[in-house]
This record gives sequence, C-alpha cells and structure tokens, in this order.
Amino acid sequence: MRRVVLTGGVATGKSYVLEQFAALGVPTSDADQLAHTTYAPNGPAWLAVRQRFGAGIFDEKGLVDRRALGSLIFADERARSALNAIVHPHVRIAITDWFANLEPDPAVPFGIVAIPLFYEIPRTEVYDRVIVTACREEAQLARVMARGLTEHEAKQRIAAQLSTTEKVHRADYAIWTDHTHAETARRVVEIFRTLGEEL
Repeated sequence: MRRVVLTGGVATGKSYVLEQFAALGVPTSDADQLAHTTYAPNGPAWLAVRQRFGAGIFDEKGLVDRRALGSLIFADERARSALNAIVHPHVRIAITDWFANLEPDPAVPFGIVAIPLFYEIPRTEVYDRVIVTACREEAQLARVMARGLTEHEAKQRIAAQLSTTEKVHRADYAIWTDHTHAETARRVVEIFRTLGEEL
C-alpha cells in the first residue's frame, strides 16, 4: 500500500476531507487522534506529559484537559516543542504500524493519514504523495474562532503552523475548502481518481 499524507492548517477542512476519502473506500488514519491516545491514561506518553506539564492540566480521571493544554502550548513555543518531542515519536510508530498492517487492495492501492504538522516537524519517513487542505486567511480565522477561541487565541494557533501558501507550494495536491461541501467533495473525487492511476 502506498503512503499518502493529508495536511493543512488548523480549521482548513482536514476532517471533512478525510471523511470523504474514507467514504470512497480509502483506508484513513488521523495523527491527532493517535496523539490523544498516547497521552490518555495508560498511554505511552501519559507519564512524561504529566511530569513535564504538571497535574494541573489533568482532570480527576487522569485525562488531559485539552483546552488547558492548548492554551499553554500555543502561548509558549518551548512548551509546544516539549510536547511534540514527547508525543510525536509514539505517533510515528503508530502510523508506521498502521500502514504496515493495511491489506493490499488493487482497487485502492493507497492509504491516507492526516498529519497536521507534517511540514513543521522534521521526519525521516517517506510518503508517496502529499495533499493539503487550504482556505483564505479570513475564513480560517473565523472557523478557529467559531470553536470558542478568542481572536488572539485563534491567531496564536494559526501562527504556530507554516503558512497555507507555503504548504500549498510544497504539496502535490491542494483542496481549497472555501466554498460548499459539494465542491470540496468533487475535488476529493478528482484526486482519488488521479491517485488511483498514479500509485
């Protein structure tokens, strides 16, 4: 099975696009969900996260308060780097294992993993194609704020990642999500068919 990455800035439509590929029969995985698993109770990164960031970001069940953790790491680049250093090695292992366990399928010879920080975090793994989701800056800001964040918090999260322009420049394919879901879905189908021919 060939390895395809879906990346893109915060609130640029990655989840919807990944769902559309899954609906077409593509095996999919999500690095964010894998990361949350690593620092869940009994996860491989739970103790290291607790030691580095303290018990204050955990609830009484030992679960990370993701809002509190986000406020902390997006306000402090060193804290963000520390979290990435703890969590990402475990996520990479999980992604490698996921691809290795995919059953070969001539009809869909590739799997897609969503990795939001694909360009931001150095890696040695090789991927066959990269797809990026993108939208206008004002649309992205509005979407992030719609999640309950202040404008300042939203801008912090956007600024913590490589610009959309740079990601689009580096990727093999771009999916612009400024318009309707139907238009985005049509673009997904186009790329799905192209990948099926190329890979």
